[in-house]
Amino acid sequence: MKRALITGITGQDGSYLTELLLSKGYEVHGLIRRSSTFNTDRIDHLYKDFHDPEARMYLHYGDLSVSSHLIKLLSDIKPDEIYHLGAQSHVRVSFDIPEYTADITGLGTLRILEAIRKTGIETRFYQASSSEMFGATPPPQNEMTPFEPQSPYAAAKVYSYYMVKNYRKAYNIFAANGILFNHESPRRGETFVTRKITRAATRIKLGLQDTLYLGNLEAKRDWGYAGDFVESMWLILQQGKPDDYVIATGENHSVREFAEMVFQKLELDYKKYVEIDARYFRPTEVDVLLGDSTKAQKALGWKPKVSFDQLIDMLIEADLELANKEKTLLDAGYKNPKNRII
Repeated sequence: MKRALITGITGQDGSYLTELLLSKGYEVHGLIRRSSTFNTDRIDHLYKDFHDPEARMYLHYGDLSVSSHLIKLLSDIKPDEIYHLGAQSHVRVSFDIPEYTADITGLGTLRILEAIRKTGIETRFYQASSSEMFGATPPPQNEMTPFEPQSPYAAAKVYSYYMVKNYRKAYNIFAANGILFNHESPRRGETFVTRKITRAATRIKLGLQDTLYLGNLEAKRDWGYAGDFVESMWLILQQGKPDDYVIATGENHSVREFAEMVFQKLELDYKKYVEIDARYFRPTEVDVLLGDSTKAQKALGWKPKVSFDQLIDMLIEADLELANKEKTLLDAGYKNPKNRII
């Protein structure tokens, strides 16, 4: 039985990757931060008590800022594969907390690489790189495109990317970068623009909300489905030698197009409900991200399965269900637990 360690296991990608690895017979270990409230909603359906003989997913408390614990964790688990997904991953927030972002998103990667080197374990390491690293570089973007990061988050990811390449060359570690373009799902956090739009639009449809506030409507992104994208992570670590790959759909749409399509599917005119709030603009914007995943399609045999239209339908269906539940509670006299402007 192969053993995998996932940082960021409670996130969108971590949950889909856990499902995939368990389906392939892996024993999965996840790193989670200690909190006074549980934040394991995305993986609760996979959890079995460790006393259960069928349990194959185990959670470990830890933090990417503590190198000594990472060394101990790797020594104890001895994973065959490490998927490093954990990070402060919100681009706009990285401008507000740049030092924390650099520490967790950048140095966190270095700490794991050092833990691999110091423990001497035989493992394969996957680094979750980001299309945000390309920043202001004109599209389309592939493995040969130069980086021009436009945020503290993107700069920290560029640092991690090059540390992976350095440790691969200097210490012969099987370390690979997956440069994933935007990938969404019903498990995406509500502060990310895709879920922000579908969550608000479905609430507006049911009369639970009046307005959706957005920032730059002209930004264009290459959006795919997270469930498809995590398959590429696994494929990258199954290759004969480590390498770096761009993972993308090859088509992009503006935030305006996304919003218009969502509201249209709900038989609403987005212009009546969307307002611009300058607070959501980034100090430095990334105008267009469009990935060229030719290398991954040829070398890994990977390609996206879920279309942009299908992705939007998936998000609307999930958020409409949430909105209906919320309306049912309100109609029954319960106070709105999320009575806030989205």
